[in-house]
Amino acid sequence: MKRTSIYLIILTITAAVAYGDIVELTLHPVKATETAQKYRLLPKAEELRDANAVPLYEKAIQLFQEDYDTEQIDQSLKIPLDKLPHQQVQSTLQQFKTIMQLIEQATKCKHCNWPYVEEDEEDTLLENLRKYRKFVFIFELQARLQIAQGQFDMALGTIQTGLAMAKHLGDGPNLLHGLVGVAMSARMLRPLEQFIQRSDAPNLYWALQNLPKPFIDLTERTVLESPETREKMHLLMNRLDRHVAALQCVEAIRLFAGTHKGNLPNRLEEITEVAIPNDPVTDQPFEYLVKDQTAILKAAPPKGGNERDSIQYELTMQE
Repeated sequence: MKRTSIYLIILTITAAVAYGDIVELTLHPVKATETAQKYRLLPKAEELRDANAVPLYEKAIQLFQEDYDTEQIDQSLKIPLDKLPHQQVQSTLQQFKTIMQLIEQATKCKHCNWPYVEEDEEDTLLENLRKYRKFVFIFELQARLQIAQGQFDMALGTIQTGLAMAKHLGDGPNLLHGLVGVAMSARMLRPLEQFIQRSDAPNLYWALQNLPKPFIDLTERTVLESPETREKMHLLMNRLDRHVAALQCVEAIRLFAGTHKGNLPNRLEEITEVAIPNDPVTDQPFEYLVKDQTAILKAAPPKGGNERDSIQYELTMQE
């Protein structure tokens, strides 16, 4: 397969994440607690064992059978949480239990030594990466079920596993590893949008703050690419980091409401409880305004992007 064809496929994969849409979030005030500051979205260094994750990932790939009902999983990822059929979803997830356990073990390894794949063998690499991408949908579904059941610690553990797997892939030696890792990471941020809307969910400001920046760095792997390709790859990388920063702003707004009688700030500058991250694409503050008791947090498309590369949250606060 020609290199340009591979990149077109990857760009199609990454475009499947619904950036550019207006995302409406109903939030609840929450105060800062020491417990909330201990949450992590990647495993802590002291939790990692001195082993190579690749054999465990490869074993998961070998066990993976693609004759499952993909349409049922797709539908379950779109259903509102209050309408999620718990027993049906649990039954669906059960068939992947061994694979999910292997992946969780892999994400707790200190090393992930993917072999470099030559260009004439990238067809096989791409096929395997497609399977890893399907694993993300499974972890996303499990996280949604756990959030719907109020199992917040378990949900964060599932999201952590999904993000750690995406990070392992994203840090692989081939550019294809990096691109698919970016796409997978973006998918695993979606359950967080459901998580932070629960009235009794802990605040994840510090968990988001502690993520690496950039989360996946494609810079060195794009040095030999054309300027146009480099621009597209960096746009995808920066778009992911913008998503993380925007969610961190949302959590800062929840903290503000927790100490201001449930009110939204009129300006981001009013938030003094924690630092507000800038948009990492522009290094400028996110756009923010309050209209009719709804706050709008957004970032326009970056240079070289289009409306699909913008981000916009509409936030309402409930007691």
